[in-house]
Amino acid sequence: SVLGMTQTGVDHDNGAKPADPGWTGESFVGDYVSLLKPRVMSLVVFTGLTGMVVAPGTIHWVLGLVAVICISIGAGASGAINMWYDADIDAVMKRTRNRPIPAGKVAAGDALSIGVILSVGSITVMALAVNWTAAALLAGTIAFYVFIYTMWLKRRTPQNIVIGGAAGAFPPMIGWAAATGSVSLESIALFAIIFVWTPPHFWALALYRSGDYERAGVPMLPVVAGLPETRRQIMIYSVLLVPVTLLPWYMGMSGAFYGISTAVMGVAFLGLAGLILKEGDGPRATKWAKSLFAYSIFYLFLIFVLLVVDRFVTSGVA
Repeated sequence: SVLGMTQTGVDHDNGAKPADPGWTGESFVGDYVSLLKPRVMSLVVFTGLTGMVVAPGTIHWVLGLVAVICISIGAGASGAINMWYDADIDAVMKRTRNRPIPAGKVAAGDALSIGVILSVGSITVMALAVNWTAAALLAGTIAFYVFIYTMWLKRRTPQNIVIGGAAGAFPPMIGWAAATGSVSLESIALFAIIFVWTPPHFWALALYRSGDYERAGVPMLPVVAGLPETRRQIMIYSVLLVPVTLLPWYMGMSGAFYGISTAVMGVAFLGLAGLILKEGDGPRATKWAKSLFAYSIFYLFLIFVLLVVDRFVTSGVA
């Protein structure tokens, strides 16, 4: 999701049969890289970097680079541990069955070892090179994603995404802490944006992947509460999301450029959520769900781009 919480849902179904997760097979560099969920990592890195850029004060570019690398490695590490733990359900889901472990390209034990080593390494370097606050937040994020979301919530409750979304919301706080050595209301506002964004983002995916989750025994909201309730929840969280994205404007972190642009994008988000709710089980239900899922990724990315641009525009004017 952001730290393992945002997935593209792209299929790579070549008809191959999932192999035994414990089988070593022939492993290549690319397979090990894919353990780190590089697409997820890229969004994590960007939101973390945004937190660092919009934070007050300055950080030496070398320390900033170290912080970003630590955030990216920590995200990748938690992704590898997640793949190790979820290898059994990944093997039965069409969207994930060709991941390295179920496909037999990487041994489960190797994935776990890589995840643990990179986790410890990223936290240690963050603590020694940057500051202990950022390191503590990074450690907490990895632990939350692995133990709270992956091992506890994911297979037990339809609220897995709601609560587990916290893991994906921490990177901008880590970036902020790297630059300032502290946590503030402003960094919590950045956390809140991703936290509230996560449920409608994932539930849009789950609307057209509910069969996958049902086969794997994952109690996603559509499986437990049904599609109509999921559509209603998407609408509710979308309504909550729009004012939350405006928090940086309310709090004076950004100016009118950010506020107006974000409001316009929020209206589009609400429009897609409304189409999903209105369409119900109609012929275009899958189309609108896929559209909201794709737009939600662009939406979050652009919000953080706008925060950075607004910061530089405001600084330039000042």
